[in-house]
Amino acid sequence: MYNVYKNLEEGVMVALLIGMVVIMIVQVFCRYALGMSLSWSEEITRYLFVWSAFMSVSLCTKLTINIRIDQIIRLFSKRGRALVKIFNLTVEFAFFAYMLPYAYRYLLATIESGQVSPACGIPMYLVQSAPLVCFALCLIRIAERWFLQWHNFFYNEEHRNYEELKSVKHSSFSFKRSSI
Repeated sequence: MYNVYKNLEEGVMVALLIGMVVIMIVQVFCRYALGMSLSWSEEITRYLFVWSAFMSVSLCTKLTINIRIDQIIRLFSKRGRALVKIFNLTVEFAFFAYMLPYAYRYLLATIESGQVSPACGIPMYLVQSAPLVCFALCLIRIAERWFLQWHNFFYNEEHRNYEELKSVKHSSFSFKRSSI
């Protein structure tokens, strides 16, 4: 279960990309080999793309891929870097926490309208739920990194993720144990 959670965004994005590619291959085959076009392929591909765009926000949040100036951050000590990152994560968390209720209201409005897609008849709330789901995932990923940075601050360390932290703790534990 942990591996599913750890690789959630990557797995969903791979599935969405495979879906888009397969649908487009079928569309090209039908159009040029069979001489007929599928009416639903472009619409489904667009909706998969919308979901992949929002999932990429969560993935970038998880992998700490954002716009920043690393040279300035490197001027600080380990604790200073941790504090700058904590401040940055707090601002990011506040932004997504601010956006989450709006995404929820937007989804409720879509559900109440009963709108369906024109070609496939898919309920539009399935597409419009992408911001809510992905903003919630962003909040979870930011909270994880926020607690990691507090650990880095208190222990004057610099770990990028929990796997790195576990390996360091494990190796230091075995070192202490062997020296006793």
